[in-house]
Amino acid sequence: MQISVTSYDGQEAGSIELADEIFGLEPRQDLIFRMIRWQLAKRRAGTHAVKNRADIARTGKKLHKQKGTGGARHGSRRAPQFIGGGRAFGPVVRSHEHDLPKKVRVLALKHALSAKAKDGAIVIWENADLAEPRTKLLKAGFDKTGLSSALIIDGAEPQVNFALAARNLPRIDVLPVQGVNVYDILRREKLVLTRAAVDALEARLK
Repeated sequence: MQISVTSYDGQEAGSIELADEIFGLEPRQDLIFRMIRWQLAKRRAGTHAVKNRADIARTGKKLHKQKGTGGARHGSRRAPQFIGGGRAFGPVVRSHEHDLPKKVRVLALKHALSAKAKDGAIVIWENADLAEPRTKLLKAGFDKTGLSSALIIDGAEPQVNFALAARNLPRIDVLPVQGVNVYDILRREKLVLTRAAVDALEARLK
């Protein structure tokens, strides 16, 4: 797949060939869905908790005699049906993670990249470098190319000036190539890859 290479402000900088086994697959929504579900479950803290009847500091003395009141046979004020009692079947501290094979995760990433390529939503930059960390300068370049919602993937380490300028722009994310993931790819309209990012992805996923 041949695609043109530009600078961040839209100037032509040649072309590049993208590998079909990474960017040319027919996207499978089931794989992408499984991967996003796995990612979102993994990032949940799982620290939600309530007090059950064993955690309530109240007397355990029997409320009234067993028979003769015409009421229920209660044995504790800590029971869930009383105001101030413990909660029945409430959430407990736990992990929400579930297993997903590594081969499925790798395949899902390929299909997410292919989905962006199929939609024409991949942009290739020569590099992501700025002479100075000025958001105004970067935004002016984005306005020229109509870039308003994008995930920008650079090489092993994004340039400091570029990362500082981009962090003030809403719906613009900058990640190193090691941090590329399905959820972030799909939550933005455009996927911007530098030449270094393309080389690293093809070396990693081929």
